[in-house]
Amino acid sequence: MKAAYFLVFFFLFSSFSSFSSALTDAEASFIARRQLLHFHAGHDLRGDHEYEVEVNLKFPHSRLRRAYVALQAWKKAIYSDPIKTTENWVGANVCAYTGVFCAPALDDPQLEVVAGIDINHADIAGYLPVELGMLSDIAVFHINTNRFCGIIPKSFARLTLLHELDVSNNRFVGSFPEVVLQIPNLKYLDLRFNDFEGKLPPELFNKELDALFLNNNRFTSTIPDTLGNSPISVLVVANNHLEGCIPNSIGKMVNNLNEAIFSHNKFAGCLPPEIGYLSNVTVFDVSSNTLSGLLSKTFKGLEKVEELNIAHNMLTGFVPKSLCKLPSLGNFTFSYNYFNGEDQECVPPSRKDTLFDDTSNCLPNRPKQKSAKQCQVVVNKPVDCGRAKCGGRPAPSKPSSPAPKEEPPKQQPPKEEPPKQQPPQEETPTLEPQPPKPELSPEPW
Repeated sequence: MKAAYFLVFFFLFSSFSSFSSALTDAEASFIARRQLLHFHAGHDLRGDHEYEVEVNLKFPHSRLRRAYVALQAWKKAIYSDPIKTTENWVGANVCAYTGVFCAPALDDPQLEVVAGIDINHADIAGYLPVELGMLSDIAVFHINTNRFCGIIPKSFARLTLLHELDVSNNRFVGSFPEVVLQIPNLKYLDLRFNDFEGKLPPELFNKELDALFLNNNRFTSTIPDTLGNSPISVLVVANNHLEGCIPNSIGKMVNNLNEAIFSHNKFAGCLPPEIGYLSNVTVFDVSSNTLSGLLSKTFKGLEKVEELNIAHNMLTGFVPKSLCKLPSLGNFTFSYNYFNGEDQECVPPSRKDTLFDDTSNCLPNRPKQKSAKQCQVVVNKPVDCGRAKCGGRPAPSKPSSPAPKEEPPKQQPPKEEPPKQQPPQEETPTLEPQPPKPELSPEPW
């Protein structure tokens, strides 16, 4: 209904079916091993590395020579290029290479330098060599929807002008690539649809990022309390194995957060009341977790929210009018929970301009609800958010400014009458060319 939400939904799921299908595990492991054999100690460049490469070509200046060395090293690290993207990566005119873009240098407009790399959707298999750290003038590095494997080398810390890094929909592995924390001007980071795993570093949310996409990996940690320090406007961490509570510090993102997607993880506890401070949020999705407790009265502060999804959790209590009458609301999904009451304004189709979904709750006189037996297990044991392990302390005063998948089983229609509504109280393989994948948009929005 609203363009923003469907764009996020497309980003989340459009390439899921093709993810990792182009390479077998054996092929990916082979490429990763070749990368490790190529690396020097520390996975970084030696100071004299540029001069170890014999180049019998003339260049207008040394920056283009370094770019040539980096791109030729990368070409040698490519094992399959079915649509011949790098076929013309020959000769000194690196600005004519497919996917390579040049522009005047920021510190000397008289010099033309390599300012960007964009080889999205090329279906290339290979790895990233340390020589890429010689591309010190690039601001954009986009390689989404390919078959790159291994890790992101530490030499990327030398890319001090890099503004956008998109390595999504590949086969990168290992822990969170902490080298990205050393890239000083990075604003857009897209790691989705890879095999990164482990913990999210607290320092990540201290970086001056504007958009962060971590969805569809294997991260297993909690969300650090430093979340509230982040100036990001778009945060997507869906489809991982993240756990624990959504930090109360999220309330400090009141002036910057526009879209937040926490769906399909293992988040638990109560929804923090500070969520209600996010008056600029247009998309908020915490669906398919194990959140419990009541909806805070503060949620009426979500004045700009258009898409609100809290489905597939263990939330209880009453769905209030103040939430269903939010002025910008276009879609509110609270199905597959244990709510035992809802205001008449929340009953589908109470508003022509808003879609509501209350399926599979414990609501009296509503179709497709849980059975009384299913409801009693949760409804009769309410969670006291005030005493819960996390996320449930009483809400403090709203800050004036911020500091700088497992899905529950589907339920069947009721066979018994649900309880009455209560008043209010969440060997080297040969790589073969592959057919094109569905597009995954690389652009920030």
